[in-house]
Amino acid sequence: HITCYFDFVSPYACLAFELLPEALSGLSYRLDYQPVLLGAMFKHHGQLGPAEIAPKRDWTYRQVAWLAHSRGIALQMPAHHPFSPLPLLRLALACSPEADPASPNRFVCETIFRHVWRGGAEALEPARLQALADTLTPSREVNGDAVKVQLKHNTDEAIALGVFGVPAFVVDGKLFWGLDSLPMLRAYLQGDAW
Repeated sequence: HITCYFDFVSPYACLAFELLPEALSGLSYRLDYQPVLLGAMFKHHGQLGPAEIAPKRDWTYRQVAWLAHSRGIALQMPAHHPFSPLPLLRLALACSPEADPASPNRFVCETIFRHVWRGGAEALEPARLQALADTLTPSREVNGDAVKVQLKHNTDEAIALGVFGVPAFVVDGKLFWGLDSLPMLRAYLQGDAW
């Protein structure tokens, strides 16, 4: 059982999401996607996000473009970045099944990631957000208390497990962080003691 913690604001989370099926191909696993608020993690750990440090932001955008290109992934920066991912995180959780309100399914996550990271449009433009919600048809109130509480719970749970950034994968109490941890995650699942 793997829990994937992510935030739609992170281009590395988007890339990892796209590459995850290939990275885990042929393995037996169950995977839960759990949206978290990356900014709350940064605040908890007393650090700035990459986009808040100008040289790091420039490097991040350049590296993400190269990584996407080198892996054949269609990815374009949204018109404005960083942005507040709260509406998107809440939408994802509002689409979660009643039996597992912490974890939207892969289709929901993929649809939202592609809304943000394909086409270079404004991620939070109201008409686009409404069209996205119409496509996903959430079963719960997007801005309702239950969804807000679930997002806080997901984030607090991740922090308690030692998660400090996204994407992060937790399996058997072990943390694998970042896009570049996918080969290590696969090796662990195959029984590699290292």
